[in-house]
Amino acid sequence: MADAAVLVTAAVLVIGDEILSGRTKDRNIGYIAEYLTAIGVDVREVRVVPDIEDEIVGAVNALRARYTYVFTTGGIGPTHDDITADCVAKAFGVGIDIDPRARAMLLEYIKPEDLNEARLRMARIPHGADLVENPVSKAPGFWIGNVIVMAGVPTIMQAMLDQVAPKLRTGIRMLSQTVRADAREGDVGGPLGAIARAHPEVSIGSYPFMAEDGRPNTNLVVRGRDPEKLAAAVAEVEAMVAALAARP
Repeated sequence: MADAAVLVTAAVLVIGDEILSGRTKDRNIGYIAEYLTAIGVDVREVRVVPDIEDEIVGAVNALRARYTYVFTTGGIGPTHDDITADCVAKAFGVGIDIDPRARAMLLEYIKPEDLNEARLRMARIPHGADLVENPVSKAPGFWIGNVIVMAGVPTIMQAMLDQVAPKLRTGIRMLSQTVRADAREGDVGGPLGAIARAHPEVSIGSYPFMAEDGRPNTNLVVRGRDPEKLAAAVAEVEAMVAALAARP
């Protein structure tokens, strides 16, 4: 559902003590941001919160009021500290219970005799929510209001994101072009600032890196939604880089 006239925004809310402690390294933020950018949804904010009810409820309510969508990852598993579903229900002021649809999905993957109380926790869905299918291990996520709740395991999260993407409202896609400066960041900072001021409709960033020969180098990234304005800014950046290269 693309609309070239609107700006669609999103926040990513990562939930889990294991992320904050460093025991688990997040692999979802970059994937979600790149995925959404490609389809015309701008990720404007990322938050990481612990497995504490007030923290999760507060973050959900703050972010859902500010952005078109909120994508959460983590906290919908079978253990006692997986409290995301309960917290989202509280944020929306609705009840939560075992959802027959979700229970049926679990039974596609789990034998009835193995569907114990812990595993049934993964079928607890806030009232009024739509399910987000999980082709990997069947335990679903859910979508309520503008909040989309997904698993923290990267392979499952990615499968869930594929399920919801076709249903998202999307807007003007951000275009991007990279120019290799073959110069240090400090060498391009002054002229790059002048170009940025001359082209306020685009954003220009500089990103230093170590080149193959071990010398410092810089990538200059120009981003914008208007192809012509983007091309004009890129042309000036390329001319600036060529001028630097021609210096004795």
